[in-house]
Amino acid sequence: MARIAFILLSHKDPKAIIEQAERLTAAGDYLSIHFDARSKASDYEMIRAALAGNPSVAFAKKRVKCGWGEWSLVEGTLAAVEAAVEAFPRATHFYMVSGDCMTIKSAEFTHDFLDAEDVDYIESFDFFESDWIKTGMKEERLIYRHYFNERTQKWRFYTSVEWQKRLGLARKIPDDLQIMIGSQWWCLRRRTIEWILEFTRRRRDVMRFFATTWIPDETFFQTLVRHMVPDSEIRTRTLTFLMFTDYGMPVTFYNDHYDLLLSQDYLFARKISPEARELRRRLGALYATEGVEFKISNEGRSLFNFLVGRGRVGQRFAPRFWEAESTLGRERELLIVIAKKWHVGKRLMARIAQATNIPSIEYLFDEEGTALPDLGGIQTTIEKRTRHRRALMRMLFDYFETDRLAICLDPDNLDLLRDFYADRSTTRLLEIETEFTDDWIRGHAMRIGLAGERTPEDAILKLIPAIRSDFYFESDRIRDADFEHSYLMRETDSAEENAIPLAKFLSIPEERAVEIARSENLYCD
Repeated sequence: MARIAFILLSHKDPKAIIEQAERLTAAGDYLSIHFDARSKASDYEMIRAALAGNPSVAFAKKRVKCGWGEWSLVEGTLAAVEAAVEAFPRATHFYMVSGDCMTIKSAEFTHDFLDAEDVDYIESFDFFESDWIKTGMKEERLIYRHYFNERTQKWRFYTSVEWQKRLGLARKIPDDLQIMIGSQWWCLRRRTIEWILEFTRRRRDVMRFFATTWIPDETFFQTLVRHMVPDSEIRTRTLTFLMFTDYGMPVTFYNDHYDLLLSQDYLFARKISPEARELRRRLGALYATEGVEFKISNEGRSLFNFLVGRGRVGQRFAPRFWEAESTLGRERELLIVIAKKWHVGKRLMARIAQATNIPSIEYLFDEEGTALPDLGGIQTTIEKRTRHRRALMRMLFDYFETDRLAICLDPDNLDLLRDFYADRSTTRLLEIETEFTDDWIRGHAMRIGLAGERTPEDAILKLIPAIRSDFYFESDRIRDADFEHSYLMRETDSAEENAIPLAKFLSIPEERAVEIARSENLYCD
């Protein structure tokens, strides 16, 4: 059975560290602690005294003053790893955690999970080919030497880099290493850890290289593991659940996140708020519990993005440069059908095309697989279609050799609507107002990843009103925009009533509009 030696990097909250050590070791696992040398000596002495009689706890022999982005973080980690290897010969796995991490599964589940596959868990992506680094310097992290901390010595940090550039002091990356990058929260087998420690003693040149790179805790272990372990024995993922906001800050979890955390496909979570005492108590008790069945739905990130996105409706204040001089054409007419239920929008679009011979295209800005003619590549992805929206529509008018074209849009595309209405062409809008049952919203949540088959029922029941409210909010935004030539069909209205706005939208007689509005199963789910 797996026996885990947790490698704990910490710098604060000694009471929480003591509780974490007692909780983890009570389940038969081990803990090796590195406590930042910058922290209070009294806090370190408190931890040592409280855990002195626990044979399953070890301490790094050397305490390092750690700084974010510095080699000192790797140095402190290696010190704790070395102490763990020496103190716990029965440990099969070494799992990196921080003082802000907590288990979100039971010890029983965690051990069974690690026993299931003889592999290492570590994010390990190609440094240069992947898009893991979103902003800031990239190659400069490696080819220049970094002696100053960017957060505490900003001027020295950037001045040093600039002078190295001017003097041509870029260095070579070791020839036999493919630099990898990923999260610092890994779980490695004992054999892998022993190989790494042996490598650190043998390859002093590599150690010197990483010692002056920037943010080496994201590259050091990630590179060495990929260098030593076959691909088939690496799972390129972390077992610690963490999320970041749009501002690059880690998301903090509180008392009401308990059910969400348990349903994620991870063993630990970071960061747990120090104030979330009830959450800490419940997660702590969970680790020692046996026989718990976890329903993994893994919707945490998509749910977070959905909830954060509500209320953050932004607008562009200037046209894109590729749109500045493009127009669909003054004599052309764009007909837009707005429907949240895509199957309803598609059915109506098919009947319109049948009855009027107006060329129609379904959700081209919402659905990647929408059938489109070859327009030289501009149509290949939703991103390209949206970026070059006016050019795309102009080409579609030309392709179909028409001055009237109909498309479907999801109601969350207010930005697109504003842009089309700002064009010299005539734009007409028909919104289809439908009813949303709880069952349909439940299915919608599963289709877009907000919920899974194993999402707890109480979580779904809380989510349904929020999603329904979001639908109404999207519709209200469109109506508040007060677009010209805007019409509304309602599922609850009769075909004769709906024929009136439909006739105006299509500029056809009401008799023909009634035939379209009477389409069989138009609103059927």
